[in-house]
Amino acid sequence: MRLLTTLSLLATAGAFVAGSTVARADLKGSLRALHINASFPGDASYASASSAFNLRFTFKPAAVTYPKSPQEVSEIVKIGAAQKLTVVARSGGHSYIANGLGGKDGALVVDLQNLNQVSVDSSRGTAVIESGNRLGDIILALGIGGHASFGGFGFTSRQWGLTLDTITAVNTVLANGTVARVTNQNDPDLFWGLRGSASSFGITTSIEVTTFAAPPSATIFQYAWDLNVTAAANGIAAFQSFVQTNIPPHFGGEINLVRGPTAGTVTFTLLGGWYAPVDGLNATLAPFMRQMPRAPRTTVQTGTYLDSAVVLAGGSLDTKSKPDGHDTFYAKSLMTPEGSPISHGAIVAFVTYLAKQGFASKTEWFVQLELYGGKNSAINAVAPDATAFAHRSSTFTIQFYASAPGKVPPYPSYGFTFMNDMVKTLTDHSPKNWDYGAYANYIDDKLVDWKQRYYGAHYARLRSLKDKYDPQDLFTFPTAIEE
Repeated sequence: MRLLTTLSLLATAGAFVAGSTVARADLKGSLRALHINASFPGDASYASASSAFNLRFTFKPAAVTYPKSPQEVSEIVKIGAAQKLTVVARSGGHSYIANGLGGKDGALVVDLQNLNQVSVDSSRGTAVIESGNRLGDIILALGIGGHASFGGFGFTSRQWGLTLDTITAVNTVLANGTVARVTNQNDPDLFWGLRGSASSFGITTSIEVTTFAAPPSATIFQYAWDLNVTAAANGIAAFQSFVQTNIPPHFGGEINLVRGPTAGTVTFTLLGGWYAPVDGLNATLAPFMRQMPRAPRTTVQTGTYLDSAVVLAGGSLDTKSKPDGHDTFYAKSLMTPEGSPISHGAIVAFVTYLAKQGFASKTEWFVQLELYGGKNSAINAVAPDATAFAHRSSTFTIQFYASAPGKVPPYPSYGFTFMNDMVKTLTDHSPKNWDYGAYANYIDDKLVDWKQRYYGAHYARLRSLKDKYDPQDLFTFPTAIEE
């Protein structure tokens, strides 16, 4: 059996001010004439259809459409272009800043939930995954579209690469309505850009990927400690050093940090996956574990690869078994350069902040240090310019995430200050030229230098592609590549 890899123009003033009723009537008529299902302002379904995952955002799209084929996607794109609307794709709908709603009022949303087929060719070791699939249909509960477009990390990524590294073809609808199958052979430049910033260039209807043989067994492990500042800082430093030793590619993991039980402490958890016979796990972890106190809370679960997915999902992989949840939050990210590790001073300042200000904060926060690099990482083995994903020499992707009290609006202003100051404890205690990046699937609507942090030197090439394939900026959202 083979399994998949691991599986991220507002209407013109005339149209939406004086002529808003006419424009929307034309839009509704055009879509209905083609029998394309859609939800419009005033419809009973509209509030739910236009609801963002992050309730900090309350945008009002011109319509939310539900195409059933790439051809219907093409017709929607043509209608949007004719009416000078922004057109955006929504796969799982979990964009941190509601980019799947256009990031502003008046967008034409292409919701891909009906494009939800997966076909596997076991003889060739390939699969075709339509963009409406949730990762639960593949692995977890997010949408495959954004996940694969901007990276796609999981605990098997050090062994198999990011999701976008497995893509061999992208089936997309371009700004002129063309339905195209894009490969490295027929359009290497666009294929490059689609693997790192796909939603700026088209509506991806499906991806074709390489599959891998399921490992003989899979183990999900978790070790948790409640630590003071010194012990937690030493733990992060020890893990950073440990991953530069000869750890195998089938080891994946992350450090999770949350509020500790008392002021001056944090709860420190090592969570990871081991995709090989379990008898090698303890020997691999031993150099790190010897530098830590005995873990008071330990869970090690071994089974099949599918069993491991169920464990990480927290239960059923059935994405239709429960409705989508919502949150009200602000998130940031930081990708640490492998050639310039986090200094011990920065680690101490960071953990001190979590243990003191973090303990006192009214937000519900967590921090994840996801292991991208280290020895034998397939992520970093890919050439820096092979795809539009710009960060092929990172050790960690750090996600900083804080929810409003009760996870409901409004989001408090102190939450933004808390998060920005948290990240600054790392950047302010690092070299002035510290060349860190940021991860586009943990998108930050307040990041000023986002072009550099998300795309680095690749942004100039991406902008040239935008000029060629979408010169009218049809596919636009706050962090889209700009023509």
